[in-house]
Amino acid sequence: MSRYSSLRTAVVGIALVALALTGCAAGSPSAGGSSAPEDEGYLTPGKLTIATGDIAYEPYVIDDDPSSGEGFEAAIAYAIADQLGFAAEDVEWVRTSFEAAIAPGPKNFDFNIQQYTITDERKQAVDFSSPYYSASQAVVAINGGAADGVDTIAGLKDLTLGAMAGSTSAQTIEDVIDPNVEPLLYASNEDAVAAFNAGQFDAFVIDLPTAYLATALYIDDSYIVGELPAGGVADEWGVVLAKDSPLTDRVSEAVDALRDDGTLAAITDEWLGAGQGVTLLQ
Repeated sequence: MSRYSSLRTAVVGIALVALALTGCAAGSPSAGGSSAPEDEGYLTPGKLTIATGDIAYEPYVIDDDPSSGEGFEAAIAYAIADQLGFAAEDVEWVRTSFEAAIAPGPKNFDFNIQQYTITDERKQAVDFSSPYYSASQAVVAINGGAADGVDTIAGLKDLTLGAMAGSTSAQTIEDVIDPNVEPLLYASNEDAVAAFNAGQFDAFVIDLPTAYLATALYIDDSYIVGELPAGGVADEWGVVLAKDSPLTDRVSEAVDALRDDGTLAAITDEWLGAGQGVTLLQ
């Protein structure tokens, strides 16, 4: 059992789900799917090249090792591979930055999975699969800090908020909170975490699964203030593919099949199942 799996049980209380009940075990892409993949459109014939972040964080990838199949998005990636007809040993992993993957131009992957919100603006440069997850945003603060005692959106307006630039979190700050103080936006969540730990802003807006991990592991003495209502963009996450990729329909069909047979729900329950009981801020 990984370090995160143990802590997740003790601190976050995520309920483990037996994926065997769905007919497709997460991270074991040999249980179903097509008997053989179509060759056309793949970066390397006979191989499926999947990308994730330069550093892949829990709970999306455990121990920065996507090839293990452990973690929410690692498990989903292998389940998609299975649906496409690829065995685990035929999956190859590459790394990209968040922004590089959604920039126009050729790609070094067949698809990329790292919490990409599907937006019309991004669709101008890349393709998306149908959504595999719908995330909400949350506010994280430090015990005894400026946000202590805040329990409404109005109470957040005079705080200095932080988030990753270009993210749904940043847009949610603008659309939902509409703060009186200019928020601080960072090139990555890692940069934002470092700035938050250094006391440069009062409260951190991130997606709810990451908020659970952050408060449990890497933001000291922190807590979740609450969940935010949806902003102007539905935070539905999709797999990224090159613009007009011949694989887009195939990957979307794979995601849809995983949704229909219950596999997506089972993977979500296993890795992100702690998202209950957080106050929805009004």
